[in-house]
Amino acid sequence: MRSVFHFKQFEVDQGNCAMKINTDGVLLGSSTFFSEAKRILDIGTGTGVIALMLAQSHPNAHVDAVEIEEDAWRQAGINFRNSEFTERLAVHLGSFEHFQPEFAYDLIVSNPPFYTNSLHNPDKRRRLAKHTDISFFEKLFSFVSQYLTDDGQLKLILPTGLADIEIAPILSHYKLYVQTEMAISSFAEEPPIRKIWGIGKKVVPLEKHTFDIYAARGVYTDAYKELLQPYFLAF
Repeated sequence: MRSVFHFKQFEVDQGNCAMKINTDGVLLGSSTFFSEAKRILDIGTGTGVIALMLAQSHPNAHVDAVEIEEDAWRQAGINFRNSEFTERLAVHLGSFEHFQPEFAYDLIVSNPPFYTNSLHNPDKRRRLAKHTDISFFEKLFSFVSQYLTDDGQLKLILPTGLADIEIAPILSHYKLYVQTEMAISSFAEEPPIRKIWGIGKKVVPLEKHTFDIYAARGVYTDAYKELLQPYFLAF
C-alpha cells in the first residue's frame, strides 16, 4: 500500500519503511548546507528523504546513501529513481561499517533512530538500547575519521541528553570536534529536545544558535516555515 509524502521537487513513498518521515529527519535535511560539498553520504537513509533533500539543495553533488534494512533500501531506491535527481543518487544495501568507498566525503549525515525510539521503552530495554547506541556511535565516528575529508563535516541530529552526556566525551578519541550546534526546542520557553551538530576534524570556535519549532500550540514559527519552505508544499 502506497503512503506518499509529496514535496515541492520530489515525492517519497514510505509505505514499506518502518521509520517514516519525521520532524528530526526533515530538520536535519533542511538545515544542512555545505556549499563546497561534491560528495555526500547519508547513513541509515530509510525512505531516502534526507538524501533527496540534500540532492535538491546541493545541485552539483553526488549523494550516496547506505541502508541496512532491505525493504527500506528497496523503497529508497524506488524513490531515488522516481526523482529528477536520480543520476546523482545511489543507495547501497548493508551496514556502513562494511561500506568501503573509494573516496572521502565532504559531507556525511545521519538521523539515527536508535536512541529516539528507546526513550519510550521500559528501563531495562532503555539501558540496553543506550549501550547499543554508544557502540553504534563509536563505529560511526571511526568510519567518519577515515572517510570524511579534512574540511568536511558530519551532521547528526541527537536527543540533547545523549549529545551532551554520552557523545561529547568520546568525540575527541576519534579526533573529531563539534564545530556547529543548533539547539532545537518545541517552544521558546522550553529546554532543547534535540541538537544538530556539525562535527569536523578541525578545532574551530563553536558556532551556536537556537531554533524553535512552534510559536504556539499547532502554529509553526516563521523560522521553521522559512527553513522548510524550499521543500514543503504547505509553505
